[in-house]
Amino acid sequence: PELNLSDLAFLQYTGGTTGVSKGAMLSHGNMVGNLEQVSGCLDKVLNRGTEVVVTALPLYHIFALTANCLTFMKYGGLNLLITNPRDMPGFVKELSKTKFTAITGVNTLFNGLLNTPGFDELDFSHLKMSLGGGMAVQRPVAEKWQKVTGSKLMEGYGLTECAPLVTISPYDLESYNGSIGLPAPNTDIKLMLENGEEAAKGEPGELCVKGPQVMLGYYKRPDATAECLQDGWFATGDIATYDDEGFFYVVDRKKDMIIVSGFNVFPNEIEEVVAMHDGVLEVAAVGIPHDVSGEQVKVFVVKKDPSLTEKDIINHCRDNLTNYKVPKLVEFRDELPKTNVGKILRRALKD
Repeated sequence: PELNLSDLAFLQYTGGTTGVSKGAMLSHGNMVGNLEQVSGCLDKVLNRGTEVVVTALPLYHIFALTANCLTFMKYGGLNLLITNPRDMPGFVKELSKTKFTAITGVNTLFNGLLNTPGFDELDFSHLKMSLGGGMAVQRPVAEKWQKVTGSKLMEGYGLTECAPLVTISPYDLESYNGSIGLPAPNTDIKLMLENGEEAAKGEPGELCVKGPQVMLGYYKRPDATAECLQDGWFATGDIATYDDEGFFYVVDRKKDMIIVSGFNVFPNEIEEVVAMHDGVLEVAAVGIPHDVSGEQVKVFVVKKDPSLTEKDIINHCRDNLTNYKVPKLVEFRDELPKTNVGKILRRALKD
């Protein structure tokens, strides 16, 4: 068959973290364009024919499909497939046999490895690229990763609808700065307010993307396509800010925002603070309906320290958060519900 850039390459289904999964129609042009954009960001880091990337995410997910499978094929690299990353001791054992040069993953994966005995004894001398995406990378995780491995944890931001790369941390950034980086080559970004105006520097607005990587639309969902795709601009549903140097910071998902007595509270901020407590392994924050304040903050915590109490969490939050952001409820769980990629499913906890 004759193919051109506008022909359909993938029906790539979204993660469904905020609703029903939809089929993003990604064209050959979207995929080729995004691979060129990735190369523009990584050509100074990766060499042809010598790279070994650790692939612990399923290859049917857009992150691993583009960042691991297609990108490292383009560089003539080797993918080391980890078929069951939940078996952390087995994962670490596999890593001990390989001189890996790159690893991609979500925050929960990096956090899990850092908390697995033997990981800190691995040989990281060949590791030159660690890339986090799929969900917010938490500062405590990024800082510990750099300390243990000697490799900076770069954060990238993307979506299924953008094939996926939109922004990425520059490879020569000294250390983790909390941002999702700078726009990929040939990518335009604007932050929009509810009133249709563009957000000013430092002001939170919905992140909108325009570029060769933006999908054709949702498969057989013209209604859903029209809601988020207009004049080539894709409205992501993520709230972000930008700074003087052009770095973007995702504040949170629009649909996950908690409104306490009229104040906007972003779960990512709560989760990052709670994760800084030494006794916490994993955390998720959600809004629970409340008669007086509209919503109140509830956190679900997996303990690292068995002696950790509800009071410990709340006191720690009082020391680090404005009063209305402090969780009113704490529930301890043995584990948190996750997608097959390892993203924590706040929606399942809320339901």
